[in-house]
Amino acid sequence: MSLPKVVLGGGLLVGLLAAPPAEARFGKRSDSHEASKPVHEATAIGSDRDGDSKKDDENKNRSSKTTTVSSTDDSFEFNSSASSDAVSVILGAVFELLFRGMGEAIANTGTHHGHDMVAPDAPPQRNSLRHAVPFSLRMGVLVSPLRGGTGVDFDLGWEAQRFGMDLRLSRLSGTWDTSAYRDTRTLGEMHVTYSPLVREDLRLRVEAGVSTLDAPGRVYVAPSLGMSVEACLLGPLDVEGRLQMTPGPYQQLDARGGLALHLGGLMLRGGVRYLNLDSEVAPLGMPLGFTPEFGLGFTF
Repeated sequence: MSLPKVVLGGGLLVGLLAAPPAEARFGKRSDSHEASKPVHEATAIGSDRDGDSKKDDENKNRSSKTTTVSSTDDSFEFNSSASSDAVSVILGAVFELLFRGMGEAIANTGTHHGHDMVAPDAPPQRNSLRHAVPFSLRMGVLVSPLRGGTGVDFDLGWEAQRFGMDLRLSRLSGTWDTSAYRDTRTLGEMHVTYSPLVREDLRLRVEAGVSTLDAPGRVYVAPSLGMSVEACLLGPLDVEGRLQMTPGPYQQLDARGGLALHLGGLMLRGGVRYLNLDSEVAPLGMPLGFTPEFGLGFTF
């Protein structure tokens, strides 16, 4: 080989070794920012780094697929809770007004609302006529803890100046021979009343009508007579008494007396009752006679 060829070959070899490595860019321009991209280190096949990279990719995919909660659900829950709170507030206000109005009506009405216990001789403040009102309505319930049983009475009556009506229902329940068996009777009365004596502090009635007795297997209907009195004792405190008789076909005697405290239209009542029935119609295991009774009622 000649000397010029040797020199030329050596120069080409030195140029190839000194030149920077060429990049294959098929129609793409070089980007200066690509140099800043991280380069993953080469790892062997099956190493732990491959597993870690796969887990990272799965975590990224999961995070990208997470669902977002819309704010409309929160607003709906807020609106529903606010509406329920508003409804509860409105209902509470309505019930409060209702019970307050009912309490004020009971306290400011009734036949004895113008009298007090401190000054019983003072004139009524609201022109109360007490027992001489032109029209009155009364209702109540009394409980009698009878020996060997219980008795519950309901009464409803109304009257004008002198004439009126009186309806009563009494439920007697007795235990026979201290066993679980209970023998019951239902007594009823429907009377027309007439008041021959009517004053502000006193009312006397005479009554007449029918009485009924519901016994097992038979219902009795009989004539009934009675009389009752109500008198003012001290301010809003009244004394009451009543007597009712049934001459036949079964005999019944019902007498009671007690006190009634008028708190506006509300009455608190307590006293003693005497009840006597034929042994054929009396509840088994219930010895009748004197027994205390107490209850409450309304009068307007």
